[in-house]
Amino acid sequence: MKKARYPAIAVVLVISLMVFAGFQTVLAAVPQAGDRLSLAGVMQNPQGQGVKEVDVEVLVNGQHIRTVTGEKISTGKSGSFLSEFILPAGTLPEAKVEVAAYKPSWKKLAPTAVQVLQTGVDKDGNRLFQAQGDFGLARTITPAFWLATAILLLVYIIIAAELMHRTLAALLGAALVLFISYTAGTFDKNYFILSFEDAIAAIDMNVIFLLMGMMIIVGVLKKTGMFQWLAYKSYALARGNIFILSGILMVVTAVCSAFLDNVTTMLLMIPVTIEIAVTLKINPVTLLIPEVFASNVGGTATLIGDPPNILIGSYANLTFMDFVTNLIIIIAICMVITVTCYIYWYKKDYLKADVKDVGRTIEFMKSEYRIKDMKLTVMGLVMLGFTIFLFVIHGVLHMEPSIAALTGAMVLLAISRADIVEMLEHEVEWPTLVFFIALFMVIAGAEETGLIQIIAEWVLDVSRGNLTIAVMMVLWVSAIASACIDNIPFTATMLPIVAFLNTTIPGAESGILWWSLALGACLGGNGTMIGASANVVTVGLAEKAGYHISFLGYIKACFVPMLITVALSNAFLLIATFVRPLTMSR
Repeated sequence: MKKARYPAIAVVLVISLMVFAGFQTVLAAVPQAGDRLSLAGVMQNPQGQGVKEVDVEVLVNGQHIRTVTGEKISTGKSGSFLSEFILPAGTLPEAKVEVAAYKPSWKKLAPTAVQVLQTGVDKDGNRLFQAQGDFGLARTITPAFWLATAILLLVYIIIAAELMHRTLAALLGAALVLFISYTAGTFDKNYFILSFEDAIAAIDMNVIFLLMGMMIIVGVLKKTGMFQWLAYKSYALARGNIFILSGILMVVTAVCSAFLDNVTTMLLMIPVTIEIAVTLKINPVTLLIPEVFASNVGGTATLIGDPPNILIGSYANLTFMDFVTNLIIIIAICMVITVTCYIYWYKKDYLKADVKDVGRTIEFMKSEYRIKDMKLTVMGLVMLGFTIFLFVIHGVLHMEPSIAALTGAMVLLAISRADIVEMLEHEVEWPTLVFFIALFMVIAGAEETGLIQIIAEWVLDVSRGNLTIAVMMVLWVSAIASACIDNIPFTATMLPIVAFLNTTIPGAESGILWWSLALGACLGGNGTMIGASANVVTVGLAEKAGYHISFLGYIKACFVPMLITVALSNAFLLIATFVRPLTMSR
């Protein structure tokens, strides 16, 4: 009997607790008497943008008070908050109501008084009051700032020096950001850089799926031999004239890069170009360097042509036609200069070409470089055309570009009955996609701790709010920086900076700074072999085939033409600023 007593007591205690909890719930549901206060506000940075996840405290006569629900107050994505309070009857409006706030990497907002106004009386006779206000938060330099900055610079240095694969460098940076946040940052918020939730939210899946879709479409087309056939046609059109052939190859590469990723275009063009060069008994480098330069120039003209443009378009909500209508003129001019410069630069090498038996060479290439599967070619071109059509009208449909790319890719796989597993394993460049994912996280850490805002404020101070100076600064800083490091991570870093400048410099709302960034990052990437991903691919495959391209040799051939194209872009942007403003469709 004694043993049965303890379970009985336990049951009685559990039932008592349940009854008590239910009683408390009923009490909470009963309207309480007193002054009812509704408090709303927005936490803003110095540029007037809302700051999310700010912890807010409300004080009445210096004493912290709790909300009706007892939950802590935190701002949403827009930086706003709204809470309800019940105070003893007669407390308001004489009492002093203040708001304080705190968030890591921001200066703590000291208690700030708000004005309380009576709005009426409810049915139970309780007086209703309302208060609202906008509160400014300022950045502060914390250990998290220095850690995020050091990690970002470390990733850049590793990529530039090629100490390890860029994907590994970016993943290492992302891992360090999260590891520090959840170790040192757990015990001291001054070391907290970025939450896991914010890191995931920072990944732009529009960019990831857009690249994946285009890689699959190109992967299917590659099986048809269409790109090799284009190279053969280029040689046939030139009729053995190496100067015309070089120009045609540059134009073909530029056009293909405008509608496909320039990295993918070079992957397809390099093997064929080497074959043509070997047949002509000239160094393939004399054709490859002009081609990769042209690929970066041509890719600048469209949303999908160059990875920096994909980043810019996704971030700024720019459409395919925005890029084409605003940049096609200057890109056409730059292509004329590109063809002229390289035909002159490699004149001596081209004169050494063996073009004695043009007819025989054409017949050989015709038999070797032919379309292998006409049915698949037609299906692929139809779906590619459909995808490009969706790119053109996606702004009207309010459709993300990634939806167009994935739709075209999946329909093509379905109707061609291609092996999806093979495509995902061999045609999708997963290291590139993972690199983007990790890089988004590293950049988010720098932005969260204030580095991006500090750089933006510095650019604003130097430009002194002058649109002309800002246009030139964004263009040239982007060009030189993109020549020194891969233009993809640099562009990702510049996105929030340009967005900030657009809201603070008079006249910048037209969007011209986005075009300055696009032209600077894409054209500047031509300056060195590590400036753009297409450059790295070209150098690597050329060396694999036995043709070495030195770092200094690449600079010697590309840096001056890069400066010329950027200078032309500078003149174009200044003319557009004062004569025909460049715009963004909405």
